[in-house]
Amino acid sequence: ANDLRAESFPSQVVRVLTPWFFGLAFLLLVADSLILLILRGGFDFKRRRPAIAAIVTLSAGLIGFALLAQPASAQETDLEDDLAKLEKTLAAAYETRLAYVITGERSIDDISEAGLSGLSRFVSTRTALEPGPPIGVDLSSDELSFFPLIYWPITPDAEIPETATLARLDAYMKKGGTVLFDTRNGVSLGFGRGGGQTPSERRLADILANLNIPPLEPVPSDHVLTKAFYILNDFPGRFKDSRLWVEALPVLDETVTRRPARSGDGVSSIMISGNDLAGAWALAPNGRPLLPTTPDDPRQRTLAFRTGVNIVMYTLTGNYKADQIHIPDLLERLGQ
Repeated sequence: ANDLRAESFPSQVVRVLTPWFFGLAFLLLVADSLILLILRGGFDFKRRRPAIAAIVTLSAGLIGFALLAQPASAQETDLEDDLAKLEKTLAAAYETRLAYVITGERSIDDISEAGLSGLSRFVSTRTALEPGPPIGVDLSSDELSFFPLIYWPITPDAEIPETATLARLDAYMKKGGTVLFDTRNGVSLGFGRGGGQTPSERRLADILANLNIPPLEPVPSDHVLTKAFYILNDFPGRFKDSRLWVEALPVLDETVTRRPARSGDGVSSIMISGNDLAGAWALAPNGRPLLPTTPDDPRQRTLAFRTGVNIVMYTLTGNYKADQIHIPDLLERLGQ
């Protein structure tokens, strides 16, 4: 064991050699042309045309090399940018990290970062999971597959992502990722109520209209989110009046007394709240809350953190607790 030592993985610099190979090919072509002209006496002043042709060929080669060198520099820069973005999100491949969508509004992004940082610390003190620092992601360019949960605060003037960005988000959700939308308005979501929706809810509806979203419903009383770690009846944040929405579960035959787990093995790809969850989780470096709850109730903040724990555990472990319905059968078999 004394012979072991830890070393950091060496960093590598990727260099694009394509323009240099093209330039070398042009130079070889020019050299071949010049040699051919010399062997045929092309530089005899009495026969100027071949010499002029050689000069033209040489000039074309040099111009072509110069033109290729400029895009190559831009291509190399683009590659470096892509590697930098990948390196940022690659940290989530080494340890579990929560992510939040960068909105471009500094105050909101700061609360999202502080909120997920506070939740990550709370999770590490209550469970065996020790998440790393949260990461802000750009949906249009950053790799999303490393993150089990992405928190997206919605504002009334939020920009609707482009089609390509929405396609990336849709693929992320279909492959097992979960997006937690938060309108942060503290009221019950008005899906299907038309004019009863708040500006943030209307903006969220505009975004969801461009995604392949399954039917939604408020979290049922027997949903795994109510017991993923803590036993919860509500899911408050800074506010407590908004319900938490998830994918609607299939309707089952209630006459069957012993039925399989209600929500199967899948995890809802979408969650929607209006309770400003990150605002309740946001803590200063000294551990004091950055924003008050409404109403100002310490227990509400505690329940908000428990809500966050349940959400994280649910997205990471799925519906394993739903299998408790099979306990009677297992005990019966063990007793035989």
